[in-house]
Amino acid sequence: MVAGSGAELWAMAHLGTPMAVRVAATLRIADHIARGVDTAAALAPVVNADADALERLMRYLAARGVLARDAEGRYALTATGDPLRDDHPDGMRAQLDIEAWVGRAELAFAHLLHSVRTGEPAFPLLFGHTFWDDLALNPALGEAFDAAMAKDMPVRAPAIAGAYDWGALGHVVDVGGGDGSLLIALLERHPALRGTVVDQPETAEAARKALAAAGLADRADAVAGSFFDPLPPGAGGYVLSLIVHNWNDEAVRAILGRCADAAGRDGRVFIVENIGDDGESPHTGMDLRMLVYYGGKERGLTDLAALAADRGLAITGVHRAGRLSVVELAAR
Repeated sequence: MVAGSGAELWAMAHLGTPMAVRVAATLRIADHIARGVDTAAALAPVVNADADALERLMRYLAARGVLARDAEGRYALTATGDPLRDDHPDGMRAQLDIEAWVGRAELAFAHLLHSVRTGEPAFPLLFGHTFWDDLALNPALGEAFDAAMAKDMPVRAPAIAGAYDWGALGHVVDVGGGDGSLLIALLERHPALRGTVVDQPETAEAARKALAAAGLADRADAVAGSFFDPLPPGAGGYVLSLIVHNWNDEAVRAILGRCADAAGRDGRVFIVENIGDDGESPHTGMDLRMLVYYGGKERGLTDLAALAADRGLAITGVHRAGRLSVVELAAR
């Protein structure tokens, strides 16, 4: 037991509680309790767990208010534990599942010290390869990641589409544009606009199908490629939506260089990120995740301006798009 002034700090630092909650989420304990499987003995064969170890886990969670336990050893969900149900509207169970992409990546925080000492991601230290390679090696994780990235697009894309006069650009290239959701929103909002998605082959094919399904095949296409390679040249704008924060400074310089080369003197480059209301206060929790997962970074305008300048670009405008900002860059 830790007492005195250190007790609060120990409660924050003790790894047992977050891991116990995550294991409960992974085993879907809340779902089974909600269906009436309410003892560790009954639950153990259902979730393929050791009955004694499961009882100890559930007692621990009961002591912390996640579960309630009666004198007969029956468990119930508390208000705190109820969001662990898979059908809860908060969607928390999937976020905590350590066999899903988010929860799996969160395990890399065990090596945060490595990231802080080196500035490198911790994920490869734990799994032996990068986060992106992990998605490629595990298609189900990759599909879940793509679905998660697209989940907020119905809110995010209209805000981005309304934040700037995209139609005045004539043609935009959505660099790393995923399934085409953002480009579809831009094209629907700006009828004179044409567009291209650039992404990995399978993703580009999904974008091509989505654009066709939206009736936009005559105004848009999708090209297989990487933002580290030459991009289709001559468009009026090159959009990097939630791309830059995934990468370290060296990689961002390379990506911006490719965009600058393709845009030339007359084109624009647009970085869409969450830079905070004052332009310099990114989300600190996301910042640490970017470091641990990818070696990336949440950046403010000062950081973005410095990286852009290294590739001959300067910030010419900042346009609010809901919680995000569209940072406009042009050749200096």
